[in-house]
Amino acid sequence: MNKDLAELMETNLAYVWNERDSYIRFKSIAAIYSEQCLLHLGHQVSGYTAINKSLQKILGSIPTSFNFFQLGQTETNSNIGRLLWGLGPDINNIVATGMDIAVFENGKIKSLYVFLD
Repeated sequence: MNKDLAELMETNLAYVWNERDSYIRFKSIAAIYSEQCLLHLGHQVSGYTAINKSLQKILGSIPTSFNFFQLGQTETNSNIGRLLWGLGPDINNIVATGMDIAVFENGKIKSLYVFLD
């Protein structure tokens, strides 16, 4: 397992998906994702600005008291990673779960596929 890529996925969950301030989130997206990044959420968006706008809509529909929590260990294999997550007011009261699959290129996320259970 590539520890650096696993940490990148965990940083994405903490500083992109859990960040409500769009300016701060944009800076995190630019640090974590490649310039030609793609985000697949049932729809596809490309680029930092489009990803940030898509996340703003998603986070705006979630209660502000909710956060994303990592569930289990992040796994990587070559240039692909998997992270299981839960959403809720705290780790003991998860109301939704899902999985992120990331494709990495040059130490950044090139594509992120988000699955909701």
